[in-house]
Amino acid sequence: MLLKGFKRKPYLCGMFSSASTNSRKIKDEAIRLGFMQCGIAKADFLQEEAPRLENWLNENRHGKMAYMENHFDKRLDPRLLVEGARSVISLSLNYFPEAVQSDPNAPKISKYAYGKDYHLVIKDKLFQLLYFITQEIGEVAGRAFVDSAPVLDRAWAKKSGLGWIGKNSNLINKKSGSFFFLAELIIDLDLEYDSPFVTDHCGTCTRCIDACPTNAILAPAIVDATKCISYLTIELKDEIPDQFNDKMDNWMFGCDICQDVCPWNRFSVPHQIPEFAANESIVRMKKEDWEDITEDVFSRIFKNSAVKRTKFKGLTRNIDFIKKI
Repeated sequence: MLLKGFKRKPYLCGMFSSASTNSRKIKDEAIRLGFMQCGIAKADFLQEEAPRLENWLNENRHGKMAYMENHFDKRLDPRLLVEGARSVISLSLNYFPEAVQSDPNAPKISKYAYGKDYHLVIKDKLFQLLYFITQEIGEVAGRAFVDSAPVLDRAWAKKSGLGWIGKNSNLINKKSGSFFFLAELIIDLDLEYDSPFVTDHCGTCTRCIDACPTNAILAPAIVDATKCISYLTIELKDEIPDQFNDKMDNWMFGCDICQDVCPWNRFSVPHQIPEFAANESIVRMKKEDWEDITEDVFSRIFKNSAVKRTKFKGLTRNIDFIKKI
């Protein structure tokens, strides 16, 4: 998802500010808006990621996600997405919930979907941050990206110093783990750039690889999406292959296994984002309620939820698949 940039006449106080001062203003405002972290990288070609992405696509690890094949060059060069782009501002937003699903036997939903659709929440915050930049710093053009546009979120977050990419391919931060969303502002403004995160703190740990019931993690930071439970329950529109009959671990939307077992997530703390507060209708539903869910109930409880993406047909397909195990 993206927002078109807009321009405002610069304030005189912002016209002559240094890149360092402007960067500090942006980071302070990002934190005020509720973002957990904010890092900045120079908008440039992602040289290191280019062969990795090409190999991943050539090996068909993206499955039926045909959109991953589109805009290959734009995924690697933000200057092709935003004319005159100079900086990529990477942001993280905590979604780790305090609530848990009350029925341990109920089909499971990934933690990020307990509350309001993150696209809507982050889009609003990015809009506010972009507006702040134009008002406090000056005339700036840019775009805000939330997950669905051709931007390599984790690569830019790593390049911006927010963390390292773990063996499960998620971005991990030493202080907060990995239960957070990533988003970007790409703007035509020179800023002070953060140092890339270069140290891999996963070490010899293989808990995520060992715990994945479908063996989707082929090697450190290489995931075969066609075996990933999140892909099978959300992205895949066809029937789930029978080879996964006993491997879904009761997940009906997404999967948190590789994050739940990650030692760094012992540092995760509950978010303070009101919009992400767990929907009681979701976390309190019992196994039998899910198995008997109607389209009317689905529409009501998932009105502003990321789960809408599966549609009623997709969610019931998932529930029926794990029910037969």
